[in-house]
Amino acid sequence: MTIRERMSTEKTKYYRLKETSEGYVDLRFEQQIKRPIPYRAILLAVALFTCGTFFLVIGGMLVGGLIAEEYKDRTWPVLFLGAIMFIPGAYHVRLAYLAYKGYDGYSFDDIPTFE
Repeated sequence: MTIRERMSTEKTKYYRLKETSEGYVDLRFEQQIKRPIPYRAILLAVALFTCGTFFLVIGGMLVGGLIAEEYKDRTWPVLFLGAIMFIPGAYHVRLAYLAYKGYDGYSFDDIPTFE
C-alpha cells in the first residue's frame, strides 16, 4: 500500500514518518562546558580601543594642522598605528558588549583568551 492510498483510506490526516535522521542530533555540537568570562582579553580590547582612538584623534589633528608644523613628519605613522590598534580593539569590545547584553549568536567564547 502506497502512502497516497493509506492517506485516502485513513480518517486522520497525519501519520508517523519513518526514522531517517540516521542518528543525527544537534545537541552534539552544543558546548556543554560554560567557560568563564575572559576579563583579561576584554581589558586588552578596551586598552587597544582607547589608545587607537587617541592616536587617530592626534593623527587627525596633525593632518588638520591643529598641532604645530614641526611635528608633520609624525602624521602618517601615528594614523597607521592608531588604525592598527583601533580596528581589533573596536571589534572585540563590540563582541564583548553584545555577549554581555545576551544577543543571539554572540557569546564570550568568540573572544580569544591568553591561556
